[in-house]
Amino acid sequence: MKMCNSDACRPLQGETLDTVFQGRLKIIQPEKGYRFSIDAVLLVGLTRIRQRDRVVDLGTGCGVIPLLLAYQHAIDHITGVEIQESLVAIARRNVLINELSHLITIVQTDLKKMDAAMVGGSVDLVVSNPPYGKLRSGRLNPNSKKAIARHELLANVGDVVRAAAQLLPQKGRLALIYPARRLPNLLKEVCLNGFAPKRLTVIHSTLESEAKLVHLESIKGGGEELRLSKPFAIYRNDGEYTDEMKAIYGNAAAVS
Repeated sequence: MKMCNSDACRPLQGETLDTVFQGRLKIIQPEKGYRFSIDAVLLVGLTRIRQRDRVVDLGTGCGVIPLLLAYQHAIDHITGVEIQESLVAIARRNVLINELSHLITIVQTDLKKMDAAMVGGSVDLVVSNPPYGKLRSGRLNPNSKKAIARHELLANVGDVVRAAAQLLPQKGRLALIYPARRLPNLLKEVCLNGFAPKRLTVIHSTLESEAKLVHLESIKGGGEELRLSKPFAIYRNDGEYTDEMKAIYGNAAAVS
């Protein structure tokens, strides 16, 4: 296991060092610009992970999804794919600072150019928190790194699904978090690229509020059978996390 004892594994100027799981998992992030959100935690918590899975995270950012997966599950290996050089550097430092080099590899490339050879062969599961913002709709974030992560500047959900199709064998699994308002687009892209939607969870801030996000699990070449999970609420009416959300966090505090 490669240890991290150098200054490269400490936050630099313009970065923060945040923790989850009561300080046991450390995450360096830009102080301004792209910072991971609760979406990443929901993706890891709602996706069904099998022991010894080989996983690819498309658009890994600072590497938070691989870190959470490696910390919480007995996976075989996970590859995080990211196009932005500055975020790749931070993700690699996060892997080192948490001593997870034996489980996580960070690859810098355009996901639209992905093939299985780039991740050491076909994998079992692809996960992604793809860009949500449709081009020419709404205000574009002025921070370029955040804009790329949140808006369809360099890739859209169709690109993500097509990349997953290149990486997964028949019966391989794909799990995505996406805005509820764009669910028709998500289902269209999944079906067009040879996946069968299998399990859909609608996510609300509270059960009294409109749906905010959806979590969709699909199988490449699967049969026609979609299961709708019960609605998932992040918060109770008093602003505290629901029991279901606490379970996802493993009774640990959120980012601190």
